Amino acid sequence: MRILLISILGLLTLASCTKQEPMEALIDRVFTVAEQQYTTMDTRLTEKTLPRTLSADGEFVPSNIYWWCSGFYPGSLWYIYEYTRKDAVKTLAEKNTLKLDSIQYVTRDHDVGFQLNCSYGNAFRLTGNEAYKQVLYQGAKSLSTRFNPTAGVIRSWDFVRKGCDWKFPVIIDNMMNLELLLSMSKAYADDSLQNIACTHANTTIQHHFRDDYSTYHLVDYDPETGAVRGKQTVQGFSDDSSWSRGQAWALYSYTMMFRLTGYQNYLLQAGHIADMLLRRLPADGIPYWDFDAPVEEQTYRDASAAAIMASAFIELSRYIPGTDAKESYLAMAEKQLRTLASKEYLAEPGTNECFILKHSVGALPDKSEVDVPLTYADYYFLEALLRYKNLQK
Repeated sequence: MRILLISILGLLTLASCTKQEPMEALIDRVFTVAEQQYTTMDTRLTEKTLPRTLSADGEFVPSNIYWWCSGFYPGSLWYIYEYTRKDAVKTLAEKNTLKLDSIQYVTRDHDVGFQLNCSYGNAFRLTGNEAYKQVLYQGAKSLSTRFNPTAGVIRSWDFVRKGCDWKFPVIIDNMMNLELLLSMSKAYADDSLQNIACTHANTTIQHHFRDDYSTYHLVDYDPETGAVRGKQTVQGFSDDSSWSRGQAWALYSYTMMFRLTGYQNYLLQAGHIADMLLRRLPADGIPYWDFDAPVEEQTYRDASAAAIMASAFIELSRYIPGTDAKESYLAMAEKQLRTLASKEYLAEPGTNECFILKHSVGALPDKSEVDVPLTYADYYFLEALLRYKNLQK
């Protein structure tokens, strides 16, 4: 009898030890860390800088406002404010958002959407301040000047990489900037912005994706004829490989396109991408930096790609209720969030130079930002947690 009792107590103890943390508690725990890290982060910045990453020797690296990631820090502060409703956080979010005011006039690259939509977009959503909306509209008009109607796409980069002969390069990341165009099209009844966004998205479906719904990183077009000149994967393992963050951008952006247009072809595309990812993701939900890179003990994972995917999986699940796919997408998102919230990826307060997540990869072939924290990993992680929380409402 005593042995039986000990066995039962042992099983109960094991069950207690292996019981998962409730997601509500996990979300609260992460936002507690995020608030501590990101309020301290502000003390490292000047009136003209924003956080970027860490150097190879672990030192804090800031950016100027024109770095493509400059909008993610103020955007994360807005998410932390949305969760905590603390005026001190709101003040920091407002201060760091206003640093980006001049971005609205930038026409030399495609990242205006990233920079303004994450910062000013969340500011307008949470405050309703019309001054924020006016900046967003000017930014959308600036972005639209990069559209080539013959090719049917918005140009990504004005530079040409050494060894390449690009004429009109377009990267899958560019799909993310379409949210700025679509939101401002609705806000100002400007159909031209939606027409540009949808044309770009449709052209990208036609030329960027392979038969298995994985995507190339870059497609180069002839601006005079619209013909495709070449396809490659600049930041991935090889031209024919599936660079993980590129796949994440694709999933997120076509889910967003459906939300803002209601067009079923975008929902169908997002579903195909999601199903491809479910087949290829590792057991813990965190992709290696490239799905086709040889997997060895030292192969890097990319927390940023996982965070973007998790946010997209959660949103996509809302549009296909009552299906097995819905449950599969939510299950993967929860797995990714739990892994990212573990000690392996979530920084302890006061560490990681005030960033929230560890172990992201920027551009491994260039040996740039490898296995470091990145502001967009933090941003989409917080967004995913808020989206998961809001599913319960």
